[in-house]
Amino acid sequence: MIAKVSALTQDNRKEIVRFLKFAVVGTLGAVIDFGTLNLLIQFAGFPKVLANTCSFTAAVISNFVWNRLWVYPETMGDPLTKQFFQFFLVNVAGLAINTVIFYGADQWLLGEAGVLAGPVGLLALAIGMPHFDFAYNAAKILATAVVLFWNFFVNRFWTFRHVE
Repeated sequence: MIAKVSALTQDNRKEIVRFLKFAVVGTLGAVIDFGTLNLLIQFAGFPKVLANTCSFTAAVISNFVWNRLWVYPETMGDPLTKQFFQFFLVNVAGLAINTVIFYGADQWLLGEAGVLAGPVGLLALAIGMPHFDFAYNAAKILATAVVLFWNFFVNRFWTFRHVE
């Protein structure tokens, strides 16, 4: 088993490094996403789904720039408009996936009326955070984790498919 994992790692070293760079860019995007989400909800009074759309969009723009410059620098000579359009389409689908998971997990799983409201409320209380805030942030973490893989694989095999 270890030999198989080692062989797989060696055979795909370039892709593993690319995925790790993508994850770093995604982490920056997540900071932008979560920061903007919380600012818009907590200080600007935006509804959650609108705040999620705005924060996700800000993160996508940052992610596109850093993916083009650092993760896939070989694409710098490619037409910017076509590449951004493809990246944008992948991320619009990612936004749809993100929003469904975010809203569903917040409303029906983790939120104050969710299936796991009791344990989530206790956990929120234990860390000194209101249940409302804890639930939507936990829902956002879940949605972000799922969309990370969607975005990487679809962008890798469509938007940046010609990169070796």
